[in-house]
Amino acid sequence: MAEYNKSDLEKRMKASIEALKHDLSGLRTGRANTALLDSITVEVYGAKMPLNQVATVSVPEPRMLSIQVWDKGNIQPVEKAVRSAGLGLNPMVDGPNIRLPIPDLTEERRKELAKMTGQFAEKSRIAIRNVRRDGMDDIKADENKKEIGEDDKKRLETEVQKLTDDMIAEADKLASAKEQEILTQ
Repeated sequence: MAEYNKSDLEKRMKASIEALKHDLSGLRTGRANTALLDSITVEVYGAKMPLNQVATVSVPEPRMLSIQVWDKGNIQPVEKAVRSAGLGLNPMVDGPNIRLPIPDLTEERRKELAKMTGQFAEKSRIAIRNVRRDGMDDIKADENKKEIGEDDKKRLETEVQKLTDDMIAEADKLASAKEQEILTQ
C-alpha cells in the first residue's frame, strides 16, 4: 500500500498555519482581546489549569479586559498568574473581578512584539518543511517498493513542493499582517 497521502500532508500543514494564527492572536497590539490570556495557566486546587477553566474573561471596553473568577478563593492565584505571565499587564482586583487595563505600547515593546511575530512565523515554516520532508520520504518509500515509477515520483514531489510553497506563503502573509498591525497601532 502506498505511503504518500496528499490529504494528510495538507491537513498537517494547515494545522501549522492554525497554530501560527493562535500564536499571533496572543500577541498584544494595544487593543483588548481575550486571546491575550489564552496561554495563562493558574495553579488552583493542587493543579495547573487554563485561566478559562477557573474564570470568565470578557472585554467590557476597547482597552480593558475583565476576569470574573468563579471561586473567590482563586482570586489571588489568578492575579499572580496574570502578573507572572510576562504580558506587561497590571491586574487590579475589584471584588470578585480582576480588571486588566491595556496600556499603550512603547516603541521598544512594538519592536519586541514584531520580533516575536517573526519567531512564530519561522516556527510555523519549520513545521511545514518537516511535513514536506515526511511527504518526500513517503514518496521515496513508494518508489523503492516499486509502487510508483520515476515519472510519478517527480510529479508527486513537484506537487508536495507546490503545497509547501503555498503554505509558507500563507504563513508569511499572516506574520506580515500582524507585524504591520503591531507597528502601526
